[in-house]
Amino acid sequence: MPQTPPFAAMFDSNGYNRNLYQSKEDSCGGLYYHDNNLLSGSLEALIQHLVPTVDYYPDSRLRKIAPKILQLLTEWTETFPYDFRDERMMRNLKELTHRIASGDEMYRKNVQQVTQSLIRKLASLSQYEEVLAKINASSTDRLTVLKTKPQAIQRDIVTVCSDPYMLAQQLTHIELERLTYIGPQEFVQAFVQKDPLDNDKSCYGDRKKTRNLEAYVEWFNRLSYLVATEICMPVKKKHRARMIEFFIDVARECFNIGNFNSLMAIISGMNMSPVSRLKKTWSKVKTAKFDILEHQMDPSSNFYNYRTALRGAAQRSLTAHSNREKIVIPFFSLLIKDIYFLNEGCANRLPNGHVNFEKFWELAKQVSEFMTWKQVECPFERDRKILQYLLTVPVFSDDALYLASYESEGPENHIEKDRWKTLRSVSKGVCHQ
Repeated sequence: MPQTPPFAAMFDSNGYNRNLYQSKEDSCGGLYYHDNNLLSGSLEALIQHLVPTVDYYPDSRLRKIAPKILQLLTEWTETFPYDFRDERMMRNLKELTHRIASGDEMYRKNVQQVTQSLIRKLASLSQYEEVLAKINASSTDRLTVLKTKPQAIQRDIVTVCSDPYMLAQQLTHIELERLTYIGPQEFVQAFVQKDPLDNDKSCYGDRKKTRNLEAYVEWFNRLSYLVATEICMPVKKKHRARMIEFFIDVARECFNIGNFNSLMAIISGMNMSPVSRLKKTWSKVKTAKFDILEHQMDPSSNFYNYRTALRGAAQRSLTAHSNREKIVIPFFSLLIKDIYFLNEGCANRLPNGHVNFEKFWELAKQVSEFMTWKQVECPFERDRKILQYLLTVPVFSDDALYLASYESEGPENHIEKDRWKTLRSVSKGVCHQ
């Protein structure tokens, strides 16, 4: 996976690569090429190059206009189906496909296939969003206000799944399912609320449509809090230590699978303050394996160790003979950060006003790689009971985690004592309501 800084370093403050910019000898109608790749050009020249006129057609083979339009629509609806949730887009699509189908009987079947496939994708998306809503509602309904350490509220995760490898497999199921529904346009819409080439114009669909991307980030946060909750709940120190060691083993299995997002969520959960402050508990834990995992996900040098491991997993995926070897689930927050800084660090236009196509090629490269990874089918058998627990079991809030942590190992300084006192008074106030 290409790192943002080396690429961004190729540009000056305007995002202009002076070494690759071509002279007029490499231009064609106001568009500039490098090794047959479009590098830059004015928006007007691009439109002129693509739009047919009475005297000009880009391909000149007029009889192939319909197949090419169909190919474009097929790729568009398959790659960016969420664009067509907009009623105006769907209306325009129907109008265009109707013209193609009415012009020649042989294209009618192809048009039907395009529209039916799109409708199935949009229906699947709606069903997925309904399931997410039900899961969230179920989790909220079962969430109990923390009054004291609620040992009877829920079983711990080990009673549901005692095998770290099995739990890592089920986490991978959740990751891949949620990745499947993230559309590539969501990356753009996460950062750009206006026309990226004109600051004064709003995008055609200016509503923020990043719900699947946001749901995936929320899943990462939920998993982190679930890990912290499971560790802070047990009364006995040895049980808390056992839970930490269990999650270390789960994290290691996630690493071996190529599930870096769950791996990082688990590490984040174990590094939350209510967990990390449990010194007596950690003294009973064999931390050698955890130290190795933390080293792999060390943020220093722009996550160099993680990026190296990710490249290895990506290479394994390219030569894989099974879906098991194809799995690459990146640390999603870092991927978003990379794309964000690439988008913000390089100008959309060059100093001469031309569109900076090189920037957009690089953005497309990173998003395309992600799109390849998310299409892998999970090869592991689903366990409904484990999945239900992971998705719906109540997790503690920050205050609840701190209270449970102080109940397990008392506060050590004035700041912790004051916080504990405040949390207990709030908890008692809730109890008396």
